[in-house]
Amino acid sequence: MGSRMTIVASHAPGMDRDVEGKIGQTFRAGVAEARRRVVEFDPEIVVVFGGDHRRAFAKVAPSFAVAYTAGLLPEGGHPASTLNVPTAVARELAFALVAADFDISVCRDVDLDHAFGQPLHHYVANPDAVEVVPAPINCASPPLPSAARALEFGRKVGEFFTTIDKRVLFIGTGGLSHSPPSLLDERHDKTEEERRAQILAGYEEAAKAIKPEWDRAFMAAMQEWDEAALIQLADRATEDAGVGANEVRTWLAAGAAGGGRPVEALAYEPVPEWVTGMGVGAGAPIAH
Repeated sequence: MGSRMTIVASHAPGMDRDVEGKIGQTFRAGVAEARRRVVEFDPEIVVVFGGDHRRAFAKVAPSFAVAYTAGLLPEGGHPASTLNVPTAVARELAFALVAADFDISVCRDVDLDHAFGQPLHHYVANPDAVEVVPAPINCASPPLPSAARALEFGRKVGEFFTTIDKRVLFIGTGGLSHSPPSLLDERHDKTEEERRAQILAGYEEAAKAIKPEWDRAFMAAMQEWDEAALIQLADRATEDAGVGANEVRTWLAAGAAGGGRPVEALAYEPVPEWVTGMGVGAGAPIAH
């Protein structure tokens, strides 16, 4: 008999740059607890629902995708690496999604950034060895998929993995409230130097853009698994919590894949130094 578990969490490059771990102590404690639960669960397959920062998917931004082969960019003190994607499983998933009326995109040899790399390194004991299926969701290049569609995507992914007799971890990564300066316009052709310059120039304003009230409302809705509230909050994320808050679509997908059950809030902390409202939650393991 297989089983599944859910982790949802914010990511922020600044967290890895703070090598002494002085900032974000409340959030870091939540990360440690989430990692403890994942290690205890000992996943055999990890499905990561992640967004993109117009790097891997700059010129073409599919609403939903499945990666057949993928690697991680060198970030957060970690070298570039190749993910151990079970291509046959990823292919079966893509075909199952098409059969479920999702016009899914597939990608090969895609280089993913910290949206995928940071959660894998933070929560998984053996990120270079465990089987990983990346499931990108467009959270950065309008038009974005609706929150309801993100929930349905997660449900269909979860249904597929109930047919596999393995321990499956679903991770949703991104959010909560933040407004990355590099995503405030819709340019898709920025160089890495331009991205960095824009981020530095807009840092002070971005640090003021965290919306703790919105963040707490979203985490409360996850903890109750109130889909109506989640849809309402996520579909107005740009207006109420900044362009980066759109990444909570990955939380919806991961929660739905994990069975559409309450996701316990482990920690929340607004961290201006990382220009992000940082939250982490966990859904209890369930047999399938």
